[in-house]
Amino acid sequence: MEITVQHAQELRLTAEEFELIKQKLGRTPNFTELCIFSAMWSEHCSYKNSIKWLKTLPREGGRMLVAAGEENAGLMDMGGGYGVVFKIESHNHPSAIEPFQGAATGVGGIQRDIFTMGARPIASLNSLRFGNLKDKKTQRLMAGIVHGIGHYGNCFGVPTVAGEVYFEDCYHTNPLVNAMSVGIVDTKRTVSATAEGKGNPIFFVGSATGKDGIGGASFASANITEESTEELPAVQVGDPFQEKKLLEACLEVLKTDAVVGMQDMGAAGIICSTAEMSAKGGVGMHIDLEKVPTRQKNMKAWELLLSESQERMLLVAHKGQESKIIEVFEKWDLPCSEIGYVTDDGQLKFYMNGELEADVPAEELVLGGGAPQYEREYTRPAYLDKISAFDQQSIEDLADNNALKQGAEQLIQLPNIASKRWITVQYDSMVGTANTQTNAPSDAAVVLAKGTGKALAVTTDCNSRYVYADPFVGAEIAVAEAARNIVCSGGEPIGVTNCLNFGNPYDPEVYYQFVKAVQGMGEACRKFNTPVTGGNVSFYNQNPTGPVYPTPTIGMVGILDDINNKMSLDYKKAGDKIYLIGRPKNDIGSSEYLHKLHKVEFSNVPAFDLEEEYNLQQAVAALIKEKLVASAHDISEGGLMITLLEKGFNRNLGFDVSATTDIRQDAFWFGEAQSRVVVSVPAAAAEALEAALKVASVDFSLLGTVTDAAVTVDGHAWGDIREWKEKYDTAIEKMIAEN
Repeated sequence: MEITVQHAQELRLTAEEFELIKQKLGRTPNFTELCIFSAMWSEHCSYKNSIKWLKTLPREGGRMLVAAGEENAGLMDMGGGYGVVFKIESHNHPSAIEPFQGAATGVGGIQRDIFTMGARPIASLNSLRFGNLKDKKTQRLMAGIVHGIGHYGNCFGVPTVAGEVYFEDCYHTNPLVNAMSVGIVDTKRTVSATAEGKGNPIFFVGSATGKDGIGGASFASANITEESTEELPAVQVGDPFQEKKLLEACLEVLKTDAVVGMQDMGAAGIICSTAEMSAKGGVGMHIDLEKVPTRQKNMKAWELLLSESQERMLLVAHKGQESKIIEVFEKWDLPCSEIGYVTDDGQLKFYMNGELEADVPAEELVLGGGAPQYEREYTRPAYLDKISAFDQQSIEDLADNNALKQGAEQLIQLPNIASKRWITVQYDSMVGTANTQTNAPSDAAVVLAKGTGKALAVTTDCNSRYVYADPFVGAEIAVAEAARNIVCSGGEPIGVTNCLNFGNPYDPEVYYQFVKAVQGMGEACRKFNTPVTGGNVSFYNQNPTGPVYPTPTIGMVGILDDINNKMSLDYKKAGDKIYLIGRPKNDIGSSEYLHKLHKVEFSNVPAFDLEEEYNLQQAVAALIKEKLVASAHDISEGGLMITLLEKGFNRNLGFDVSATTDIRQDAFWFGEAQSRVVVSVPAAAAEALEAALKVASVDFSLLGTVTDAAVTVDGHAWGDIREWKEKYDTAIEKMIAEN
């Protein structure tokens, strides 16, 4: 068959890319080779539309032990000879088509990124976006996705400790499913995803290969349409019990010292792992595809190369030590097949029963090598004019305390604010941990890292409506909130992994959002000394009516050198004083109050100043370290009032508070201006707290006092905290039941 540009375009390559392939090969590719380039040059694998901007992010420094993008996941120094390995990735398109398996395999894939480096995963997190919760399609997608995450994580034996969930109409067709994993490793036992050593044997280990997931990488590099259901083969099928065996086998085989390098088979399967390991080591490979274990008969070469069947690894061993590899995987009853050997010519040569099926240069396939890199045009979106035109004076302020109470009752039952227990009860937060997690409520999850004497604070954060309102500042806020959550939990932020979810990069307005968000993220990461260790870009998140909100999800990790430094968010006892640290601002922009209660789609990003935020976090960290506060909880969705209520739920403690400024009432209580934290402190320590904050030159005000259960605002009785907790806890399940 003569390969033409039409074949290339059917495989989502451009005419220009087809010509470039012919130049690099010095000939026209055959069909298998064209499939290889289609997968490896897809946006999902090559980052061809994003890599130039990603390189502007801070990618080294701090506690980093490997440079960003060098390995499957980020590796940072915990001290004492231990490292923390972490990464976040998307599985948006598969989850939109087949929610359960799409989400489940997203969880499985991110775990392999962790243990392929020799680390044991100890915590999972996620960041989810759905459409309107009243919609039946949203409920179906959410049920399947949450079930998939819970099923895989619970069975695999890694606790799901934190996450975030938002509901906005723009995610109706295209939900976002971002999965993060965190692991611990002895830094002397890390393994690289590198092939080297001419003649060294190459092993395929793990589950047999089937036709599921073929074309998944290119499928994830296109818009979802009504016809996307016809592409169901692009959704993989996972087996968490098989992956659990693979985890233990991989960690055991590393102890034999027989392993040169190891890489999981994620997007684009065998071709991706062989290409990336070879390019990194400056070598080639000879692969006999008929030796790959399969679960379906008569699979073609291109199917074997592109299959994204789950729970598989590619492993390069030291020649002469093959028996050590085979012995470990036989013990764990896992397929283990020697499928080829390392060569020194830089070429990937794939054979099937002695016939050469493809001969391609590894370096020309990969990110940073010969894969194309584009800098797309971008244009300021027209909708930003509507945002600039918004005047909050057009919104009438709250008339009286009764209106304030009604607003609070509405807010606390909004899906973006209310308890997510309908979701979280499906996740096991303690499985496999042997008491390695602390369950006291805190802004970030705090996980004990067994054997290290330390703990990790982990979080995922992004308010995409802020990013929509101002991509640069909104992305800064996403980083700042993640850091603030870690600081409020007693940790020191050390590093970031990101999952950048945007619409079609060929749309200049979407690309503007992407560029400005990356710039804002970089600015904030440099300020907090949290380099970006790696992550994922997910483009083509579109609805028939347009792109989703720009959603640069931040996964952040912090260190607690002393677990006794852990801080929880809840009030501790009646009589404690309640302080607002940070300055109230006359701002209701992009708040849940404005967007959901007043139905305003276009408004300014909440007030934010990076220097002010940094100073606030430094002050809060010092207060916690000096044991001057009993609780700390940052202000986010719903504003100050929601923060005050959430602090009372765990111990059924109420509060008696009053406004401390004469700005708009709705802005004071419901505004989402950044850089604010609410703390409680024993009355005897209040003077020391105030003195410390004055020295730090950080604004603060005394709001009131913790009570036994009664909620009182500006002298008006608002009932019992348990009544508010009931509304908060049951809002989502009631909404599902009613619709």
